[in-house]
Parts: sequence; structure tokens; C-alpha cells
Amino acid sequence: MAVQKLFPDAKVTIGPWIENGFYYMEPLTDKDLKRIKKEMKFPEMKLREESWLSMNLKMEILDSIREDPITAYHIGSEWWDLCAGPHVEFTGNINRKAVELESVAGAYWRGDEKKPMLQRIYGTAWENEEQLKAYLHFKEEAKRRDHRRLGQDLDLFSIQDEAGGGLVFWHPKGAIVRHIIEDSWKKIHVQNGYDLLYTPHVARADLWKTSGHLDFYRENMYSQITIEDVLYQLRPMNCPYHILVYKRKPHSYRDFPIRVAELGTVYRYELSGSLHGLFRVRGFTQVLWHSFQHCFHDCLEKGMHMHRSKHNCGTKRGTYMIWSGSVSTTMQGSHGGSFSWNLESSNRPHQSQVAGWLGHIPRH
Repeated sequence: MAVQKLFPDAKVTIGPWIENGFYYMEPLTDKDLKRIKKEMKFPEMKLREESWLSMNLKMEILDSIREDPITAYHIGSEWWDLCAGPHVEFTGNINRKAVELESVAGAYWRGDEKKPMLQRIYGTAWENEEQLKAYLHFKEEAKRRDHRRLGQDLDLFSIQDEAGGGLVFWHPKGAIVRHIIEDSWKKIHVQNGYDLLYTPHVARADLWKTSGHLDFYRENMYSQITIEDVLYQLRPMNCPYHILVYKRKPHSYRDFPIRVAELGTVYRYELSGSLHGLFRVRGFTQVLWHSFQHCFHDCLEKGMHMHRSKHNCGTKRGTYMIWSGSVSTTMQGSHGGSFSWNLESSNRPHQSQVAGWLGHIPRH
């Protein structure tokens, strides 16, 4: 309401609550936040909910909602909007001194890069002013420790506009830190029976078709490259390469288990609005390991034991290795036969407990 009072032509879109507050998508800038907050009022007005079947505004949202009714809420007779709720009964219940508009960030409308770029107004609301102050203090402390700032201040890494967003340059100081970590990782894996691999950054597109990546992961892959009338693809993952190394020759049961590991650089197609320092990038190096077994239940449990022990060894040598685990089960769009999924899904929770994972085992 405050935005449209200041900017009558502004188009209100959506404003869901999120983990640390809420946001509203509108075409605005950071300079407008103070004016908007000053205009925000919290009179003793009762919110009224009604069912709307058609509106002149937000027609795209309405067209995408198939369920009936569609809920709208009113602040007196001045303003209304679509909202699924929940709502406070009176706007006067909101403590104005415990509300803060925090920032503006760009985002494509409805996450579609082909649609207009809008601005999200991020805000937060608390029960009292003390809670808001504590939250803002926490944010300031987190800002001081932001890895993007530390990377610049300590001259560890940078992301150069001339090269493109999401592509990391490791400077000499950062490179030596990375070298020490990678060297320790390699030694630990070799000591625990792994053979190290180095594999190509690109491969024929047919390989990714065979692996299922093109069918199930295409939206996260870069466009293909034509070389001598053959299509090639930058790798989004390393798994197919390890399978090719395994398939290169027949294996005796005496060869098992066969364990291979790699620090492999991969490339993911990410929209510019989603990039965030080292946390969300377009090229990164990930740890990948495969353990090929000639049996099922007992060997899987032994393999989990070994892998858990390997990570324990890593944490004893340094604090940079953190062990976490999750259990993957079949879901819509999963790739592979039902026999393999059923066997693995039924056995993995047991493997996890045997391997020493503590607490609740997440399923996704």
C-alpha cells in the first residue's frame, strides 16, 4: 500500500514469507526503502478476506491457480491484494518499531529468465523492538564474516566481470590454502584404498544421454558444442567418466572392491540472479568417489564403515572436513530400475546406522 501511494504506477506482484522475514516483488530500487518505510502505516483496521473469481490485476497469477476459491484481503477500503495468509486479525497488532525494510534485490518474475527483471523488497517483522535489534546485530556480525568480503580483504579469490559471473579466480594466497586441503584429501583417500582419477571437462553429448543427465538434468547444463559435426557437452557431473574407467576392461571378483576418487571441476548453468559468492557458482570443483562392489548388503555396510572412517581420519587432521549424510529414495522422475531402488531404499537406513550416523536420517 505504501509503495503504491508513493509510486501509483508500481505493479504489485507477490509477497511470501521466508525463513528470515518476507519479500515483495516490485520494480523499485534501494533508494526508495526509507521513503516506503516512512509511508507505512499500521492503523487499527480489521483485515477482511473474500473469495474472488476474477480480477483485472494479477491475471497471470490467477490463471495459474486452479483451485477455488482465490483469497484476497483488504486493509479497510484503501487497499487489497491476493494472499494465501496467514494474517493478523488487525494491522494494529503489528509493532511498527519492530519492522524493518532491509534490502532490494533483482529477480526474474516467477523465476523465468525470459520474463521481466523485477526487484524484491526484503523485510522482517518481530514481536518487539528488542528482538529486531538482536536480529539486526546478528546480521551485522554475519556481514563482518561474509566469505565474499573476507575473500577480497585477504586477497584469496575474486570473480571477474570480464570473465563472467559465477567463475572463481583463486589468487596465490587462496590457491595455497586450496592446495594444502586438496593434498591432504588425496593422501587420506590413497591411504584408505582409493585410486585417484583425472577426467576430461567435456565429452560427447551421447554420453550424457546414456547416463540420463540430458533427460533429467538438462536445465542445469550448458548448451552443447559442435566439433567436426559431433555434439560435445561440458560436464555437470563426473559420474559417467568413472563408469567409463571401470568399463575399460573386465574385472575378476578378486579385484573388488574397486575404489576411485576425483577432485573434478564441473559446470552448472545458473541464472545470474541466483549466483552468490562461492556458494552458488557456474564452475566448481567437487569431491566424487565411487566404490564398485561384487556383492550387496554386507559389502555395502563394510563400504560405509570404511568411508565413515576415512572422513573421521580427515577431521582428526583438520577442522575443514565435515561429515554429513542423507538417504536418497525413489521419487517421481528417478532414474533406474525398480529392483535396484527398492533394494537400496530398504537397506540404506540400516547401512547409515551401522556406519555411525547419529540422529535422524533424512529421506528425500
